[in-house]
Amino acid sequence: MKSNCIVFIGIKEYDNLGIGYISAILEAKGYKTRFLNVLEEKSETCSIIKDLDPSIIGYSIVFHSYLVNFIELAGYLRNNGISCHFTAGGHYASLQHKQLFSQIPSLDSIVRFEGENTMFELAECISQRKEWRKILGLSYLKNRRKVFDNPHRPFEKDLDNFPFPLRSPLNDFAFQKKFATIIAGRGCIHNCSFCNTRKFYSQSKYSIKRIRRPEMVVNEMGMLYSSEKCEVFLFLDDDFPVCTQGNSNWVIKFCTELESKGLADKIMWKINCRPDEVSDKLFKIMKRHGLFSVFLGIEDGTDAGLIGFNKNFTVETIIDAVEVLKKLKIRFDYGFMLFHPYTTFETLDKNLDFLKKICADGYTPVAFLRMIPFYDTQISRELIRAGRLKIKEGTYDYDFSQLSMDQYYSFMMKCFGEWLRSPKGMYNTSRWVIDYLEVYKYFLGMDSIVRSSIPEIRKILSESNNFLLDAMKEMAIFFKTGQHTKNNEDIMVKYEKRIGEYHYYFNYSISSAIAKLMTHGQNRIFQNYVSSLRKLVDDF
Repeated sequence: MKSNCIVFIGIKEYDNLGIGYISAILEAKGYKTRFLNVLEEKSETCSIIKDLDPSIIGYSIVFHSYLVNFIELAGYLRNNGISCHFTAGGHYASLQHKQLFSQIPSLDSIVRFEGENTMFELAECISQRKEWRKILGLSYLKNRRKVFDNPHRPFEKDLDNFPFPLRSPLNDFAFQKKFATIIAGRGCIHNCSFCNTRKFYSQSKYSIKRIRRPEMVVNEMGMLYSSEKCEVFLFLDDDFPVCTQGNSNWVIKFCTELESKGLADKIMWKINCRPDEVSDKLFKIMKRHGLFSVFLGIEDGTDAGLIGFNKNFTVETIIDAVEVLKKLKIRFDYGFMLFHPYTTFETLDKNLDFLKKICADGYTPVAFLRMIPFYDTQISRELIRAGRLKIKEGTYDYDFSQLSMDQYYSFMMKCFGEWLRSPKGMYNTSRWVIDYLEVYKYFLGMDSIVRSSIPEIRKILSESNNFLLDAMKEMAIFFKTGQHTKNNEDIMVKYEKRIGEYHYYFNYSISSAIAKLMTHGQNRIFQNYVSSLRKLVDDF
């Protein structure tokens, strides 16, 4: 009988719900599980694994972003005497399994697609020294050369048959309010050209999108509220079931369940959805039951761009959704791919105008990304056909169609990289500040401190948003007209310095603006805590 310990290795940011669900099933059957972070020091990870002596190590490879880390760690572990069964799972492992075997030759198997039942069966076979190469949903190397794929394992039709996922200790969101990630379902019925989620879930013989029963989702939230004092929930669904089969029955039942369980005024929750699912009537109900934030998949600010991304809604739809959220005072973030394989200075100009339209008032910070052409997407296939896809160590990339756009993008990231990407940059500081505002308003109320803080913070965000967008427009003209090639390095150096100075100014300003609110909020929370203790003593 081999060890009953199974180690999972992945990105340990918040909860990894995929590993959490698998671990819950395994532990219910008597196995011990441990989750380690692939980004930790390799020697330390190896030492922990030697102490645990697991029968299986499972690598959770969801994206190719950290693929090099997995490759290096797996090789290091094998070279340092770790001889147990190596397997891998996740989106990347499932859709690129043949490539992954060549990238990580020490893998014994790959669990393809939904892994709960496949992983349990693999654990049983390994622990009982039984033949594991016939397990449904598993791929392996035959004779260490040829990849052999067993038939797919059917997806679980009813997600509520799974136990609630195991979780690491919950972290604080703001003002000592703990948060947890959670799902209402799996899959997405949409088919955006840059996304491979539909490809992954289309392997199911059931619906591409499976949704949990609203009462079970609320039961999980209630359990976490009672046992962990969790008061903030972040839904990770690619598309929260605001509308299912053309109606809003699911979310109405969900809100009704929150009310019946006494949670409606005790918790806050955030969702991801599409702009065409936002409506005044429904989101007003959702807000009354704790909705405080929405992530909108916008992606582009032109109708032509939205058609190219296969979004199936228009710019007018986006503007309407943003106006509804602002009117209802629901916070929103958004996804926006300002840079993609087809970006030109003309599309850039239109998209910067669009971002100004929704961000100039400082309601939300400016955000944008460069599109990553994920494997098995329409975009990546188009780039392959055009000979434009660049692959290095599993990372997919491309050049823009104009050299000057490549140069402009590089310079903008040099100037605004810290602003947009650093954990302590203006974008992330702004989101953190807004989170604290939202938690304060919800749990401590709209007192005079909040009323004075909101316009001050909104003003700083408005000024910083407009500065960023104006600077990008100004420099776009500089690069479009070729002035960057005419010995104007001194201008570019001055520009970079100016942006750095403004970044420091805006970041300092918004951090200072929230400081008073945080101090007051912590005092209020402490006073409430003392009052509760006094009440307990008096009752006793």
